[in-house]
Amino acid sequence: MIETVFTLQLFAQANGAGNSTSWPDATIAATAIFTGVAMITAIVVVIVWQGLATWRSRMVIAREAAYQRLAEGMAETHQATLEELRKATADLADLRQRTAELERMLKEVE
Repeated sequence: MIETVFTLQLFAQANGAGNSTSWPDATIAATAIFTGVAMITAIVVVIVWQGLATWRSRMVIAREAAYQRLAEGMAETHQATLEELRKATADLADLRQRTAELERMLKEVE
């Protein structure tokens, strides 16, 4: 803090003000500068924070959309597998019926 006040006094002397800058004026000026820097820093932090929050929410939405597409694809695959299983079951029933008929015919021939 002392260095800042000393720097402000040197700046005032370089601008021809001489010793006209009093300590209270220098303290007020330093406080104003620090407050301004703190405000700008806070604003930048909030902007970056909100930008990252927006980016995260977009990533979540994209991930949810990908999961939705995956679930829809899995449902379609499940339906196709179910249809193939029904066909296989029908074919197996047909084979059992034919096998039973062949066994019956073989028993009649004997």
